[in-house]
Amino acid sequence: MKISNILMLIVLTVFVACTTNSTTNERSNSPTAQLEKGQSTVADDVSERNILHVAINSADHSTLVAAVQAADLEDVLTNAGPLTVFAPTNEAFEKLPDGTLDELLKPENKSTLARIITFHAAPGNYDHNNIKGVMGIGQATGDKVVVEVEGDVTKVNGAEVLASVKASNGYVHVIDQVLLPPEK
Repeated sequence: MKISNILMLIVLTVFVACTTNSTTNERSNSPTAQLEKGQSTVADDVSERNILHVAINSADHSTLVAAVQAADLEDVLTNAGPLTVFAPTNEAFEKLPDGTLDELLKPENKSTLARIITFHAAPGNYDHNNIKGVMGIGQATGDKVVVEVEGDVTKVNGAEVLASVKASNGYVHVIDQVLLPPEK
């Protein structure tokens, strides 16, 4: 076989492989898909759990995880941080008016959903102790949330902090309401 025929065969094989991959809409665990998606696709059994892993491993946060995925924010929650996330429970999402979550999860509402999810994150480490000492925390959206302490209860924009979990890249504060950013 001539070299030109071998080269043509290689080019044809690569072309067919690329065409097959580009028509697939499903996520893949292949190394190429991991490079395209980012750090959120990396899984190991050795590293400490980051904020995304904490949420994924919590049965009470499956709705939040679905919203983070729909908004394509998984990689943000796996970055080195530090980052503090106020994580609404599934019950918190159920408190939204009927149909709100379904509407937000539609692809055409991705930017609105991303703004809402981003409003739940703050750059920096605010653990369960030092969150109580601040009046307001600047969120990733540029807006602030108000922190109030009433006895043993800490509230963020009226949402009660139910628990706090340390992650490798910051803190997750479990809250009982979905925080909505101010209208702009």
